[in-house]
Amino acid sequence: MAVRGAVPEVIWARPERTGRGPRPAYSRDDIAAAAVRIADARGLDAVSMRQVAAELGCGTMSLYNYVPRKEDLYELMMDAVAAEHVLWEPGGDWRAELMRVAHQARALMRRHPWMPRLMSPVYGFSPHTLRYLEHCLACLEPLEAPYGTKLELIAMVNGVVTTYVRNELDTAERVRALPWSQDEETAVRGAYLARQVASGKYPRLAEAFAQDPGPVDMEAVFERALGRVLDAYSPH
Repeated sequence: MAVRGAVPEVIWARPERTGRGPRPAYSRDDIAAAAVRIADARGLDAVSMRQVAAELGCGTMSLYNYVPRKEDLYELMMDAVAAEHVLWEPGGDWRAELMRVAHQARALMRRHPWMPRLMSPVYGFSPHTLRYLEHCLACLEPLEAPYGTKLELIAMVNGVVTTYVRNELDTAERVRALPWSQDEETAVRGAYLARQVASGKYPRLAEAFAQDPGPVDMEAVFERALGRVLDAYSPH
């Protein structure tokens, strides 16, 4: 239910701290860094105003002078990790540049496993994110396409990376929770699948497995997925 009298607000349009009084004890960077440390160590669900305040050694209510909502805290966190993007002078091969962007984004999400949960256009307009988007557009300068198309391509690449990393992280989390080894489960599931395919009920699957029995090279899948997205935007 909407709060009566509430109005939308952008955290970046607000002063660092509201209200009168002495010089602020913390900056937004301090708060974001504390929240990122908590999320990196214990997951996004562990991030709260109380936990961030404890990390900083201050009172919980005092944080609301800097960050009025938890959603704003998330935005500060996403901007903090966006600052880790290494920018370079594009070399002219837009496909190669976007592949490099994608691999860097993947590494960033692996360093901060909570990131895929917050990948949303809502958090896409912070200072460091805008800097990253500007860099991506510079990488795409040789591509003859409208800027709207280029932004769509950047979103598609980020979507592939986010989906892929989220799957990696979910799989790793599930494996950690298993009471047996991953190899044991893979063997049991593989044997079951082989029996089902050999039953004759699934002729197309049988043909598919006969052509490529595996195992699946997930790194190659990642490269192909990105390549096909880039192909779709290549001039013909």
